[in-house]
Amino acid sequence: MTVPHTESNGPLIARPALTLPALRQAVATVAPSRLPEFFEDIQKAFIRAGEEDSVVPIRMFYRQWGVIVEIERHPQTARRLHAAEAAMESNDADVRARAVHEAGEIVRAAHREVAGG
Repeated sequence: MTVPHTESNGPLIARPALTLPALRQAVATVAPSRLPEFFEDIQKAFIRAGEEDSVVPIRMFYRQWGVIVEIERHPQTARRLHAAEAAMESNDADVRARAVHEAGEIVRAAHREVAGG
């Protein structure tokens, strides 16, 4: 018998290291439907790194996907973000404004966590 996950159980997985293997495994676990996007983004990052002769695009890739995983590893937070994203399509300007604010708060908090607090 499987016990369903609840937010009180904590995050689905531990925060992964910002490395390709750790992030790939984390995405496969918490957001498997996003793996094609993950692989496309890493290819673009490596191409850009080569073009610019810089590791910055790769570091930015790690940070971007670290934030995505940080959000998705907390099911309640991920649901809030997805609801805010859907509300951004509303015809009501107030609903859209609240949704933008909510999404911004979630993403900023995830960035802070990934950056170390």
